[in-house]
Amino acid sequence: MQIEDIFMTGATTPAPLRNAAFCSIWSSAQVANLRWLVQTVAIGWLMVTITASDLTVALVQASTTLPAFILSIIADTHSRRSVMIIGLSLIALASVALAGAAAFGFLSPWLILALGFIAGCGFALNDPAWHASVGDIPAAVTLMSTGYTMTRSVGPALGGVILAFLGPLAAFLFSACSNLAPLAAVLRNKWHARPSPLPAERMSTAIRDGIRFTALSSDIRATIMRATLFGLAAIAILALLPLVARDRLADDPIAYGVLFAGFGTGACVAGLNNRLLRQEWLMAIASIACAVCCISLAFTSSVPSATLALAFGGAGWIITWTGFDVWVQLASPRWVVGRTLSIYYAFLSGGMAAGSWIWGNVAQSYSLASSLELAAAALLLVAASGLVLQVHLGAEGDQQGAVFPAPSVALDLKPQSGPIAARTEYSLDESDLDSFFDHMRTRRYALARAGARDWTLQRNLRKPSHWTETFRTPAWMSFRRLHHRLSRSDQDVSQLLAALHLSEKPAETELVIERTTDARRTRSHPVPRVLRP
Repeated sequence: MQIEDIFMTGATTPAPLRNAAFCSIWSSAQVANLRWLVQTVAIGWLMVTITASDLTVALVQASTTLPAFILSIIADTHSRRSVMIIGLSLIALASVALAGAAAFGFLSPWLILALGFIAGCGFALNDPAWHASVGDIPAAVTLMSTGYTMTRSVGPALGGVILAFLGPLAAFLFSACSNLAPLAAVLRNKWHARPSPLPAERMSTAIRDGIRFTALSSDIRATIMRATLFGLAAIAILALLPLVARDRLADDPIAYGVLFAGFGTGACVAGLNNRLLRQEWLMAIASIACAVCCISLAFTSSVPSATLALAFGGAGWIITWTGFDVWVQLASPRWVVGRTLSIYYAFLSGGMAAGSWIWGNVAQSYSLASSLELAAAALLLVAASGLVLQVHLGAEGDQQGAVFPAPSVALDLKPQSGPIAARTEYSLDESDLDSFFDHMRTRRYALARAGARDWTLQRNLRKPSHWTETFRTPAWMSFRRLHHRLSRSDQDVSQLLAALHLSEKPAETELVIERTTDARRTRSHPVPRVLRP
């Protein structure tokens, strides 16, 4: 079974857990999450002990999230397994280097940030490729997120215990050794994406098409904007938590681990009760819960109170991020899901990196309490943003592309031959024009997202009942790829338009290849003529 097929059996089917390859990679991924959390706790605490700069402490989160803003986009332009191997190798390299630097006493704030940046590069490559490989439905994202959040309740506490009794070096060694599990699991298991009758796209073309689709998809665009704003505001919880532990609470690594464990426990409980993830009101409440967490941390001086507040913050954190992940995946067809996820991760990581810098600057220039209070106010604004940036998702299972055989043409066209122009004529009754326009608006939107250019709708002045739809693609392969990208709902729109056509003869699409009068460019081709699919 391919990893892409694992979650296609239904939202409640436990079949993924019966797949050996998936279980191997999924369980090793949880070990990696546990390792990363132990290392994060150790780095955060070590940073507050070797520097007095609040900004430098806050930049620990920025160093690990900034790379995703740069590298995530390539997750869907290469073999996902290869991308995952490279990403996990970078994480392992950074972990080993950090453990070695701690062993020989070479640690400094800037070295820690640099190694965190390298590890962040690994996560930027691995995470989008992994998420894009496991399926299209909420159960897939939920299962991954639940496993991740369960480790969040154990990892921080374990990190605090290791710090308190064995020191930072032991935490780094544990992290370096345990990082080998996910890398070995991916190397051991092989899978292949669904075969496509079309050749692979060039990287530049794939990136351009992914950006074009994302820009034209209102649901994905709204989700990315909201995720970026939430990341910018909510990262204050994790970025400033070492300062809260040092300056306002017990100044003890075990207490710091307990605080992180409270955050993870809240995330775990929310992750196990997530049937309403797609509800707008729940997303708003989750942002408010994070705001309450920030306010509580700004005023409390009690470890139990802070831990309880962090439990609410963890619940709001995982509900929001898992909800955004589900929204992006459900709004993305399979041909572009890796690219939309990559763009989504790039923007939210950029927001978290910027937020870490902003809240660290505010804490250093004014006070820790002021920084947390401003972050809480920003989170309340994020909760209200759902009223403006609404997401309306279609039905599940609409992510698969169409089966579109290559049209039969009279010319020997190469993949690069073009431009190709398509023209479809309709004969309409005057009473059907309103429905025709509605369907055409939907069709224009769908074609533009799939790669069509210069779309027009024309009315014949001599025969007003005749309407002509035209669009262009830059090459023959682009035309074929466009029709493979159309979803089931897009095909339904074509059928609705065909039903409005008055003539007994079905509406046909005529294809032409455009040529100039330059003899050097047309010499190798016969005189162009009208082509029909």
